[in-house]
Amino acid sequence: MIIDLIKKFIKNYTINKKILLGAKALFVSRKNYKKIDNINQTELKIFSQNGEDGVIDYLLESLLIQKPKFVEIGVGDYSEANTRFIFETRSPKGLIVDCNKHLEKKVKKNIKLWKSDISIVEDFVTSQNITSILKKNNFHNQVDLFSLDVDGIDYWILKELPKNFSKIAILEFNPYFGATKSITIPNIKNFDRSKYHSSMLYFGMSLKAAIDLMSKKNLTFVGSNLMRNNAFFVRKDLLKKLSLKNITQKNLKNYVDANFREGRNTKGELSYLSKDEIIKKIKNCEVIDLKKSIKLKIKSIKIK
Repeated sequence: MIIDLIKKFIKNYTINKKILLGAKALFVSRKNYKKIDNINQTELKIFSQNGEDGVIDYLLESLLIQKPKFVEIGVGDYSEANTRFIFETRSPKGLIVDCNKHLEKKVKKNIKLWKSDISIVEDFVTSQNITSILKKNNFHNQVDLFSLDVDGIDYWILKELPKNFSKIAILEFNPYFGATKSITIPNIKNFDRSKYHSSMLYFGMSLKAAIDLMSKKNLTFVGSNLMRNNAFFVRKDLLKKLSLKNITQKNLKNYVDANFREGRNTKGELSYLSKDEIIKKIKNCEVIDLKKSIKLKIKSIKIK
């Protein structure tokens, strides 16, 4: 009993300290937001996996969104997520979705639900149910921030969303698919990245595929994180509120130059493969060339 109380105290102290330090760092950063010309200058990790917390704060502040209405799909137990800091500090209205078993119970261990109006949905998100999930929970319109990271059929889920589905979108992409091709894995039923290919490197869509699709949804690409696995988009009519400059979509190589090595061997151990080795590893997997609307094996595509 005493040990449990001590553990709880340490956990709460650590979380509160993280929130306080993060808030202080962002307070300093906000003084320079009008001078920012690249979103990477704003990166700061608090509860996000990488530097997304800082970028999100920059975008929300620039668009004058104080209490966002958000959706995040793919949150684990919510100990590390793109919207966690928003939940802790902005009293938002949010929807988080994940297929993690006993999701609500796990999330409740990490946050105090009374702090914000947040809906928790345990479900395996697909292109068939995404619309019904959003409508059922009243998050099908007037969303300020939408984050998607399901390590799989992300493209096909996004395709089902309406035009102007959010003011800000954070989308995971597969940097190993290169900068020049608009490709995605097929819309595979019950796709599980860890089970489909032992390397765990076959998943998602290319950055170009995300940009092309979001353009149809009236959202414009404004950059990727330094880790090069998350892309940020802003609704076109709101771009004028940002200080960003020199955002180019002609040459995307700088936005996919990922150096992290998360590939696995057949035993599930990190294999630390180089980019060329990664492509060889998944060469026999199939992707959809969205420009030609055909299915091809990766080895038949020149990935740059």
